[in-house]
Amino acid sequence: MKKNYYLFNPGRMSRCQNTIQFQPADEQSGQGQGPRYLPVEGIDALYIFGSIDANSALFNFLGKAGIPVHFFDYYEHYTGSFQPKEYLLAGKMQVEQTRAYLKAARRMHIARNLVEGASFNMLKNMRYYDNRGRELQHLIEALEAYRNSIEQMPDVSALMGIEGNCRQVYYQAFEHIISDFPMNGRHKNPPSNEVNALISFGNAMCYTLALDMLYHTQLNPTISFLHEPGTRRYSLALDIAEIFKPLLVDRTLFRLFNKQEIQAKHFERRLNGCFLTEAGRKIFIRAFEDRLGETIQHRTLNKKVSYKRLVLLECYKLAKYILKIEESYKPFKIYW
Repeated sequence: MKKNYYLFNPGRMSRCQNTIQFQPADEQSGQGQGPRYLPVEGIDALYIFGSIDANSALFNFLGKAGIPVHFFDYYEHYTGSFQPKEYLLAGKMQVEQTRAYLKAARRMHIARNLVEGASFNMLKNMRYYDNRGRELQHLIEALEAYRNSIEQMPDVSALMGIEGNCRQVYYQAFEHIISDFPMNGRHKNPPSNEVNALISFGNAMCYTLALDMLYHTQLNPTISFLHEPGTRRYSLALDIAEIFKPLLVDRTLFRLFNKQEIQAKHFERRLNGCFLTEAGRKIFIRAFEDRLGETIQHRTLNKKVSYKRLVLLECYKLAKYILKIEESYKPFKIYW
């Protein structure tokens, strides 16, 4: 079974026959510690957090094997991806996806449902903790009021405003859900404290997951419906990630904080911000990967599917609506 690999240490990565060779570098002496080998058959994607030396031969090899590589800088910001040639690229999908974006009614249908699904999943998390004594009823009512106005929004810009309001109320609930660590509002660039640092890192991981799943469909990741398409980002991955952040990112960080699996020592202050240490990143990634591997009984397919596959199935649903195979797009909503 394929899995993601995360590289934190600096070193050199190269092709060695039909494997990837990684030669770690000792930062103190510059001496290598002995190579490690990764068989390409077992790699789903590579996540690079350290400083890596590589050449075009390696990326040609990765491209042929269909392995994407995602890069993060020293401050945990996602900086970009190497994506293999789009092996599922289809002209009909490209045309229909562009038409869906340009036709106001179809774009609004998708955008409304993206906000509907994302806000529903936020609400689900809040109700879960309200039922466990966190006293979130006033925030639940505020979020429900914003959700009730989704259908009345006239355009995508107004929908983005409602989505922002929903998320602002939702983040206020973090003060009640998370023990010992205050949030004091959402601050991104740079993250102001431990909670903001983990949210930012988790959201970046969810975004790259959505991008990986889009790669396995015929959808073009640059043509989006809620977020405005940009010149330098895969904005459809942002759309898809909005739905799954409450399930994959937020539930993971709630557990890590409240069970003290991640602690103050796993963060460090630098450049007027707060960031995860390498040990902290490893703790979150391990928990995130465990989360992706969990399974549920799918209501429609009538079989168990992993949380990771739910993201792929969401992409398929959107593709079917764009191609007019389905009359509507219905977002994923947490039902347990």
